[in-house]
Amino acid sequence: SGYVRDAASGESLPGANVFDLDDPALGTTTNPYGFFSLTLPAGPHTLRISYLGYRDTTLQLDLRENTRLNVALEPGITIQEVVVRSDEGERALTDPGMGTVALPVENIRQLPVVFGEIDVLKTLQLLPGVLSAQEGNAGFYVRGGGPDQNLILLDEAVVYNSGHMLGFFSVFNGDAIKNTTLIKGGMPARYGGRVSSVVDIQMKEGNDKKLGVSGGIGLIASRLTVEGPLKKERSSFILSGRRTYAFDLAQPLLDNTDFAGTNYFFYDLNAKVNHRFSDRDRLFLSAYFGRDVLKFRASERDFFFDLPYGNQTATLRWNHLFGDRLFLNLSAVFNEYEFEFHGGQDDFVADVYSGVRDWNLKADFDFYPTPEHHLRFGTNYTWHRLTPNVASATNGEENFSNDLLPVFAHESSLYLSDEWQPRPHLTLYAGLRLNYFLQTGPYTSKLDGRTYEKGEPVKGYLNPEPRLSLAWRLDARNALKAGLTLANQYIHLVSNSTNTLPADVWVPSTERVKPQTGWQYALGWFRNFPQKDLEASVELYYKALDNQIDYREDYVNDIADDLENEFVFGSGRSYGLELFLKKRSGRLNGWVGYTLAKTERTFPDINEGKTFPATYDRRHDLSIVAQYRLNDRWTLAATFVYGTGNAFTPLKSLYFIERTLNPEFGARNSARLEPYHRLDLSATLHPKNQKDKPWKSSWTFALYNAYNRKNTFFLFYDFQTNFEQGTARAEAFKVALFPIIPSVTWNFRR
Repeated sequence: SGYVRDAASGESLPGANVFDLDDPALGTTTNPYGFFSLTLPAGPHTLRISYLGYRDTTLQLDLRENTRLNVALEPGITIQEVVVRSDEGERALTDPGMGTVALPVENIRQLPVVFGEIDVLKTLQLLPGVLSAQEGNAGFYVRGGGPDQNLILLDEAVVYNSGHMLGFFSVFNGDAIKNTTLIKGGMPARYGGRVSSVVDIQMKEGNDKKLGVSGGIGLIASRLTVEGPLKKERSSFILSGRRTYAFDLAQPLLDNTDFAGTNYFFYDLNAKVNHRFSDRDRLFLSAYFGRDVLKFRASERDFFFDLPYGNQTATLRWNHLFGDRLFLNLSAVFNEYEFEFHGGQDDFVADVYSGVRDWNLKADFDFYPTPEHHLRFGTNYTWHRLTPNVASATNGEENFSNDLLPVFAHESSLYLSDEWQPRPHLTLYAGLRLNYFLQTGPYTSKLDGRTYEKGEPVKGYLNPEPRLSLAWRLDARNALKAGLTLANQYIHLVSNSTNTLPADVWVPSTERVKPQTGWQYALGWFRNFPQKDLEASVELYYKALDNQIDYREDYVNDIADDLENEFVFGSGRSYGLELFLKKRSGRLNGWVGYTLAKTERTFPDINEGKTFPATYDRRHDLSIVAQYRLNDRWTLAATFVYGTGNAFTPLKSLYFIERTLNPEFGARNSARLEPYHRLDLSATLHPKNQKDKPWKSSWTFALYNAYNRKNTFFLFYDFQTNFEQGTARAEAFKVALFPIIPSVTWNFRR
């Protein structure tokens, strides 16, 4: 057993492959903290340790007793290197996890980015089965699920709102991130609380060997990261910050206008420290704080509003190794999301507040009893405090408040899973998760008017969740996989729009709001082409969703004093085919992903109970990603995306009732916007003669929407009426959001 780390920085390497070259069936991968345990017969063995983007290491061992190995891999991606070996494709054939993709940040650093900002969530949306909500939106849909049905974790803390600038950027600063794992198929039993997918993001730990500084200066934002040892090869830290300043630079232009005082900026702060007491004990403390701040002023209209919103998280973790086969991670986690609105006009002033706060305790064990078995088990407890849209307003004479109180709930779980390899060509995964969710007082029931005191149980839900999957290796290059997952979701996002806006409201399961349930069935074929370093896959899936939430059709606003009365409940289903072809290394590398899918919803109280396409139903979705290393100095990259247009409800006719114009709309989501497509380009230049210099830099030149495609952001109608003649007409206008956007960023590191 032992750990696999980066030789240059001391960072642990999760997901590294460790196997016996003489018998490749005897192998394993490192856990999220770089730990592995592998049982081998006594005698001589040749171990290969590999990780994508690093040079392989081969060790000759003559085992006579339990042996501890601490392996350091040399980074292998440099400007000069063309091919970097890895056993990523080999592992893909034996791993029973379906729809799982790991993306180290270094692998996406060369992709075209907007204003020079690396964005892990935007990269995930280039994978099959993962659809972007729409341009300018950080929300994404995985295999027909909604944006709230994705569990997004940052060092184990839930991130409820993942976007800046209404979603144009994600909240994850690429300089502070080490690894991102997407699970869209067979969700392991250790994850729960969402019905569609998991995005597990790990922050860097900090260089424990030497001080390092890196950052970038762009047209609208800059970032700076400092990391280094507190005690060499024992303790390390990392501090990373990012802030935009485009509106700050524009202030002189606004000072003499009606909009003087208007401003917008966002910032992120990431921090992490860790200390290795021994090979058996390690302590981590990490934190994140991010905010968007929007101030709008229109002095001539006496109109203003302030809109701050953001997340904060903190995670304390202790890793302990019991012997050589049992690994423990014990975590205490805090996370909070808050949205505030303060604004008004003339004498009218309104305030709105919405937020979620969680405290979480969890224990996760990895146990390796034999080479054929990898057991995981643990427990998780979360205390939720959810504050829906609490609103108040005044006009100077009268006051209004909806008097909404926070809702409290407890969520706990136990899980057990085993990854078992009974034959060299067959790997089975079986897991069971048991959840219990309990709403508690203070609370007044909307059903019978009963009042519950603080801490008094209101409504509980107990749900078992089986997780099954298998990988059957047909030969050296081909494998079949299958999976079944049941998941429940107790916290729900309700929105009167398709956008994941910061004002969206999170509500818990209650007497009337039942937990969402999602069954997913998947079948896939996977093939390696080792001589060309290619991998290909075909996956089929079917997902059935129950207790889906939407607003009723005559919904007016979401600050009502009985918000639950505005909800309606229904079901959904999604099924599709995903194709994926990836070239892992070489001068030219990248991937092509295509999804053919259908997503539907059925609500008894919407669309006359008839099934209708979900807004994000997208029949065709294509992504092409390419990186080309032109020479030692230049790297070129391009991404192209194409997707069927979003569904919307069209205007059917207009009619008058007592000189009032009334629009009549057609069937729910029965029309389509035009297809969405976009090409992004970038070129990265590395100046000459940097190899032996302590400071290194690069220039990134990028074009977002290179051919200036006007993709529709939203559609609205302009109504023209003539009451005397009794005529009316409506003209539809389509609004595009982002034209061609050039950017230049200077990046540096030491």
